[in-house]
Amino acid sequence: MNPLLIAVPGALTTVGVIAYGAAHPRAQLFGQTICRTSSPRKLAITFDDGPNPAITPKVLDLLDGYNAKATFFLIGRYVRECPELVRETIARGHLVGNHTETHPSLLRLTPREIRIELRLCHDAISSALGSPPKWFRPPFGMRNPWVIPSARELGYRTVMWTLIPGDWKEKPVEWLIPRMQPIADHARRSLGDGLNPAAAGTGDVLCLHDGAHRQMNGDRSRTLAALKHWLPRWHELGLEFVTIEEAVRTPAP
Repeated sequence: MNPLLIAVPGALTTVGVIAYGAAHPRAQLFGQTICRTSSPRKLAITFDDGPNPAITPKVLDLLDGYNAKATFFLIGRYVRECPELVRETIARGHLVGNHTETHPSLLRLTPREIRIELRLCHDAISSALGSPPKWFRPPFGMRNPWVIPSARELGYRTVMWTLIPGDWKEKPVEWLIPRMQPIADHARRSLGDGLNPAAAGTGDVLCLHDGAHRQMNGDRSRTLAALKHWLPRWHELGLEFVTIEEAVRTPAP
């Protein structure tokens, strides 16, 4: 038999496994990540690419109306431009995390380049708040074998997601709203009629964007409008809106 007929399929399988580990939000090939909450009742809403003076304050106001806590993964160069907005985010009871200094895809970076991106953002947030964050999300969700270990060196846990609806795309809110429907569907399946407050299973981590990585003051009005639609509906289903730190706590028996 031609050895290529044996070797090529094997190589393709290896490439597929590596691609899965690099990009799939629930893959653990290159290190442990958080991609679910500890209870189906907990919904962890997360925001990437801020802080964004054009939208983040409006998001914070909307979350306040539902006593909703969230986690914001920040770009270091934006943190340096508006540290007061980072402090306000924390003051309102939310968490912030590291989303690198300039938002590159880490997939093709060297270990040294990855560490520089993480360290610069780490220092920016630490300077703004007086203490370092504990959570990290890789830009585009892309990982290579050095990303999660580099984050761990700085004391981070890496956070991915169960749903990313594509709110950065130039689409109308009527397109975005249905793409967030799986959160409600999962809640209905897991929580049923609400008579079982200790329902077993895990909950969702939702990845949205309050900023735009290419420029400050990006338009994320669609994200805001979609949240205005869904927050009251999720609340009626019995979901609790938690930070990622609350999301990973073991539910009380």
